[in-house]
Amino acid sequence: MAVAIAVRTRLFARLRELAGTDAESVELRAGSTVADVYEALRKSHPGLEVNRESVRAAVNQVFADWDAVVADGDEVAFIPPVSGGAHAVGVLFELTTDPLDPRRLEAAVAHKGAGAICTFIGVVRGTSRGRSVTHLEYEAYGEMATAEMRKIASEIAEKWPEARVAMAHRTGRLEIGEASVVVSVSCPHRAEAIDACRWGIDRLKESVPIWKKEHARDGTYWIEGDESKPGSPPGRAR
Repeated sequence: MAVAIAVRTRLFARLRELAGTDAESVELRAGSTVADVYEALRKSHPGLEVNRESVRAAVNQVFADWDAVVADGDEVAFIPPVSGGAHAVGVLFELTTDPLDPRRLEAAVAHKGAGAICTFIGVVRGTSRGRSVTHLEYEAYGEMATAEMRKIASEIAEKWPEARVAMAHRTGRLEIGEASVVVSVSCPHRAEAIDACRWGIDRLKESVPIWKKEHARDGTYWIEGDESKPGSPPGRAR
């Protein structure tokens, strides 16, 4: 008889709604892969998407390939697409339901050698894709989100060794005009600070597992992928 293993699965945002659950234990044969875990979930929850191209997987809070082998006790998360140098320092990374204070992040990265501080503030806007938006909701894979922020700071360290980085993102309900994300970077010179800050927010949007649900007058929509590019339509919430 094949040895059985048990893994804990987690689902987020649109996938959570499609399955009707955010966590479930799955039993499989030893040697099973991430893809096998997903297929086992689909048998229990047929509403989950067949096309895996719109789903990413993470094993124990690290992004993983579909053919990665899972072990007994692993945590396997399924995630919709998300909306070096020794002197570089990541000084603050957080998720919070409280209003964001950009000045707090700027104070965190400030030091005597910083000749420039560049801060990006993402703000909830009242229109999106031609629809009138009433408010937003943000959901995050919390443990992995802050870990990914730290990885981005390490990547910034390789490119801008004297940078200091702070990142904060809101979760929960946000009203129009509220700040949803703040990235602040200090460097000795302005060009480095501007480039590092822009690179940091772009990477955050690409890899940190945080999802946005738009509440509009005609319904609710999960926003996935790069919403700044054509061909990245929202997913209608069910």
